[in-house]
Amino acid sequence: MSLQLFMKKNKKVKENVFYAPTKSLLDENGLPLNWEFRHVSTKEDEDIRESCTMDVQITGKPGAYRKKIDTNVYIAKLVAASCVVPNLNNAELQDSYGVKKPEDLLKELVDDPGEYQDLFVFIQKYNGFDTSMEEEVEEAKN
Repeated sequence: MSLQLFMKKNKKVKENVFYAPTKSLLDENGLPLNWEFRHVSTKEDEDIRESCTMDVQITGKPGAYRKKIDTNVYIAKLVAASCVVPNLNNAELQDSYGVKKPEDLLKELVDDPGEYQDLFVFIQKYNGFDTSMEEEVEEAKN
């Protein structure tokens, strides 16, 4: 196999996708607004995970800690990082909802828990998290 095949110029770029995450924001025709989402890189995902990870002391073991990720914060930051339109960093949009962080604005815009969960599942699949660990283990066994 040629090394040339691995060169960056040959790497497929994932196109942005459109998805309407909530039925509470409608266009002039009464249809849910499509938002634009981009692919999050492995490096970006690592940075997001790291920002959501904390050291938690192990009970009964003074001075011993383990890493714990705050999954709710991780979910919000991953979805916010994926969102292109609307711009969740826009101060005017944040002010209209009385928030100052993209993750908080996201939760204001998609305030239905079911829609928020569906949006996260959509973003996970789009970013390559489309099989569970159990599915991967079962596939490896076969």
